[in-house]
Amino acid sequence: MTKDDRKQNVQSESAPTENFPQQASGETQAQEPGHQSEMNQKPITIRDDYRGSGKLTGKVALITGGDSGIGRAVAVHFAREGADVAVVYLDEHEDAQSTVALVEGEGRRALAISGDIGDPQFCQQAVQQTLQELGRLDILVNNAAEQHPQPSITDITPEQLERTFRTNIFGMFYLTQAALPHLKQGATIINTTSVTAYKGSPQLLDYSSTKGAIVAFTRSLSQSLAEQGIRVNAVAPGPIWTPLIPSTFEPQKVESFGQDVPLKRPGQPAEVAPAYVFLASEDSSYMTGQVLHPNGGEVVNG
Repeated sequence: MTKDDRKQNVQSESAPTENFPQQASGETQAQEPGHQSEMNQKPITIRDDYRGSGKLTGKVALITGGDSGIGRAVAVHFAREGADVAVVYLDEHEDAQSTVALVEGEGRRALAISGDIGDPQFCQQAVQQTLQELGRLDILVNNAAEQHPQPSITDITPEQLERTFRTNIFGMFYLTQAALPHLKQGATIINTTSVTAYKGSPQLLDYSSTKGAIVAFTRSLSQSLAEQGIRVNAVAPGPIWTPLIPSTFEPQKVESFGQDVPLKRPGQPAEVAPAYVFLASEDSSYMTGQVLHPNGGEVVNG
């Protein structure tokens, strides 16, 4: 892919935020966690005017859930900052290949690895494949997640509860365990939590619970790894337009998505990814155990 092709590809995902609710009307997908390639209103991956400055030159990042949404945006921003990227995803092959093309369009190496992070053996394999093909590992982004809205706690089956925790928090443990022996001083780990960890969500009880666990995981792991010179932080996005939204919410919820925050609109992945760049770079060298909140103005405690 040439630089011009890459620019055209990225621009094709750009759209004004102010007319988002009307354009998202009727946007639904039957399959979870959703496919960005099938969305009518494509999320914005990166701003056309975002200028990299070599903040991550020579680094290698492994990003879970990197095929679409926030994960794709992080991968492309990292690439524009000079990093090579391994993208771990479940089975959204077309989306993953689009992310690879965007990363390569930035002149960086990219690797797509398909599998379930809820399987500790796969996590070991993913780390080994990253090391074999990209040579090292400097940044781990634990971003993959799933959600299954239910009207009541009584509607959450044991199977759903176990599945949500296995993907959203067990997978972070498994992948971090696999990556840690290969992370050197100066490495960074960034976990994706959520505004729901702080304000709750009546229809996302199990999801919100995992996101709260991720906050505690981040704070505890940061203390555990501080003496090794490995920093651990997190990002807690608010309502961000990703494939997870039309694939899990009812149409009316999708149409009004994000309108209840002070900025009165959903955020775009391009508005979240720079927080990950900051936490992955030396710009945040005196931060560990912290959470950044790109959430449209929601006031949170903790």
